[in-house]
Amino acid sequence: MTDGGRRERRAFIGSFTAAGGPGVVAATVDRDSGALTVLSSVDGVPDPSYLALAPDGDTLYAVSETAEGAVAAYRVNGDKPELLGPPVRVGAGPTYLSLFAGHVLTADYGSGSVTAVPVHPDGTLADRPSGQLRHTGSGPHERRQQGPHAHQIQPDPSGRWAVGVDLGTDSVRVCTLEDGRPELHREIAMRPGSGPRHLAFHPDGTHAYVLNELTPTVTVCRWNAESGSLKPLTETQVLTGAPAGDAAYPSGIVTSPDGRFVWAATRGEDVLSVLAVEGEGLRLVGTVPCGGHWPRAIAEAGGYLYVANERSGDVTWFAVDPPTGVPRRGGSIKVTAASCVVFD
Repeated sequence: MTDGGRRERRAFIGSFTAAGGPGVVAATVDRDSGALTVLSSVDGVPDPSYLALAPDGDTLYAVSETAEGAVAAYRVNGDKPELLGPPVRVGAGPTYLSLFAGHVLTADYGSGSVTAVPVHPDGTLADRPSGQLRHTGSGPHERRQQGPHAHQIQPDPSGRWAVGVDLGTDSVRVCTLEDGRPELHREIAMRPGSGPRHLAFHPDGTHAYVLNELTPTVTVCRWNAESGSLKPLTETQVLTGAPAGDAAYPSGIVTSPDGRFVWAATRGEDVLSVLAVEGEGLRLVGTVPCGGHWPRAIAEAGGYLYVANERSGDVTWFAVDPPTGVPRRGGSIKVTAASCVVFD
């Protein structure tokens, strides 16, 4: 327990075991400094690259980003995550998962699909998926967009829709669940060749920010939760200058809890971008070093930013200056092949 009877906040870190990562790492979070302290790790599932916590904070779900593709559940109400049964096969190369309407949804990059796996009342997973939605289409990038590559799936702020981002087809898909099957409600075309990777909603639920991987930009969109529709408005650069060669790959994006700022991470350039929200647009404030090499994911918790730097093998935390939104490096812990970090 922390001072005043508060339970210690916990962080869970994913990693690539194929690159020497420890699997799923549990850590405590110092509420005053943002510092992480490793508690334990478990390596029972290969390449648990992305994680999601159940609302009660007692069950953690992880994709297994392998060619076969799977999702696993862990009990995390102790100091060490405990694997709950064998992983469940989903689509190929899943890169993201979220909880929606009593199911775990995975974004399967390799097979270009969204898969739904039912969650039992005790948090364990059903032994097989209840349905799968396969994307179709392609894009103009000869190497990266020969077919669909679902990269993210998450609920919208209203909880009515599941919103998926597909890098291979330059599109965002809005879905529902019908008898456990993901069903397409609407597909929204983004700029050809942009390669959308991740999306973050504004806290007010009326706008969304789509981070593009194949061009270092963010597309600002208006979101209508009543109709489940997304309308692209403007596009803003996330770098202050041209990238050095063809080596800028935006990866993660988050919004500040007060809705004033958007932060994005870019691999290769190894920077965090600070963007100020101005009406229905964004203004690039500037960039700061990400604290390591190849920032694969970024998260916000308790007024701090956390970056999982995959190739340097660390998770770095930053205090955020409230007036400007500019992050200031606080410290880091070593986690080989770190790929994401989530908080209870």
